[in-house]
Amino acid sequence: MLTSPLISVIVIAHDRQGGLEGCLQSILCQSFKDVEVVVVADESPECRPAVVEAFARSDERVSLVRLDGVVGVGRVRNAGADRATGRYLLFLDTDHILWDGTLQAMADRLRTCDEPDVLLLGHTRLHKGRSWPGAAAELLAGLDSRPFDPADRPELLGAPAYVWDRLIRRDFWAAQALSFPEGLHEEVAVVHRALLAADRVAALKWDCVQIRRRHTQHPAGSPGATHFDVFDRYEESFGLLGEYARTEAAPFLFTRMVRHHLFLLHLSGCLARSERPQFFRRASEQYQRFVPGGYERPQGREGVKFQLVAGGGYGAFQSARIPQLARGVLSRP
Repeated sequence: MLTSPLISVIVIAHDRQGGLEGCLQSILCQSFKDVEVVVVADESPECRPAVVEAFARSDERVSLVRLDGVVGVGRVRNAGADRATGRYLLFLDTDHILWDGTLQAMADRLRTCDEPDVLLLGHTRLHKGRSWPGAAAELLAGLDSRPFDPADRPELLGAPAYVWDRLIRRDFWAAQALSFPEGLHEEVAVVHRALLAADRVAALKWDCVQIRRRHTQHPAGSPGATHFDVFDRYEESFGLLGEYARTEAAPFLFTRMVRHHLFLLHLSGCLARSERPQFFRRASEQYQRFVPGGYERPQGREGVKFQLVAGGGYGAFQSARIPQLARGVLSRP
């Protein structure tokens, strides 16, 4: 491409579910053309560079970056960001698609908002043939129509930290020296740092991206990584609150952290049985260290789970889970 595009879409080529073609087509077939697609492939057998090369031969907006060895998702994404030339970065995986017209909507929103540091996007999740709203849909709907200072919306730190439901200005990415770490849950601190460092954020209240993942874990994986990496991610994120003097956001980030820990504890196949007591202990330790003064736990059953984590009793937590597990078994066809 002779000129820098408005948007660089960075796609990880790991294709466990066979969605690579659909992902690329959903980008390239849109009416908005001022976009480049940077696909990054390492030497994992789940990568399909031949598919990317075929797209590149027919569309000059597509380029392929090859990495030696099998590396983690963080290094793959960083390589894509380094190669990108667009004014904005959008990170996707092969199990994401963009709905028709969304690139044009993004471009229009960037123009009317005078190019904010971050543009938040709506998304949906396809599960068992049904499209579900994203976890932050209600929060997104309540945001201002005009660009805003994220310091005025601390609740943004309570939303799931996804990097694929937002555009990030590339100059801002470089100025903040943003990069993904090695290991799992690599998005967490990157998304939080971007929100804390940004001066201007805007929202596009469209469902732009749909995730069609059949497996909860990221398709690229990360060699040598474990779900225990999540504790380091939130250590960094709470450190960022102090660095940016944003202690008013602590209750929102704390709630997000505990929900993340509970999600991993409840997710079938995520943690080995032998790992669960240690993971629960680490979650309880982080709870006790980072709980803000005067914190009010969520209401209802979720609040009970928070209380169990706060108490640190794994046996009590397991006992509380047994009726839920039994109901799950009995409800199966």
